[in-house]
Amino acid sequence: MATHPTPTPPEDEPGPGAGPAPRVLTEAQLSRLLGEQQFGVLASVRRTGHPHLTTVLYSWDAEERVVRVSSTADRLKPRQLRTDPHAALHVQGPDMFSFAVAEGAAEVSAPAAAPGDAVSRELLSLTPGFKDPAEEAAFLAQVVADRRVVIRIRVSRLYGTALDVPAPD
Repeated sequence: MATHPTPTPPEDEPGPGAGPAPRVLTEAQLSRLLGEQQFGVLASVRRTGHPHLTTVLYSWDAEERVVRVSSTADRLKPRQLRTDPHAALHVQGPDMFSFAVAEGAAEVSAPAAAPGDAVSRELLSLTPGFKDPAEEAAFLAQVVADRRVVIRIRVSRLYGTALDVPAPD
């Protein structure tokens, strides 16, 4: 059986499987990425030790280093986080070659108990706001009816990378 020699790429081109290494993002870049995105994948730990992943809408407070997520008191995610507070939020960057992860201990608030209480106001802060006071009042009443809670992840570790891939010709 004849063998064919593998062609050698020109010196200025990487060979097959070679390419740029991922670039570690700085703390400022990671924080900016978290602030620019709205959706992420929140990971918690099941009783079996396996991860449980949920796509969530979140808010990042860079100054406090806190990720906030709205949920309802009876959903699985808040129950799991009350049992084991280890949490991580994975956020994709503006392209498929970058990401950030925020890890930390989660705490789950009590359910909103009255329109305008501290929890319902914190939930209101996660929205873009309402121009019409009647819409805001309806929102505050709904978070109480839904038994909404705030999941707060106090971020102790941020990490992520970007891959600088040249645009195709």
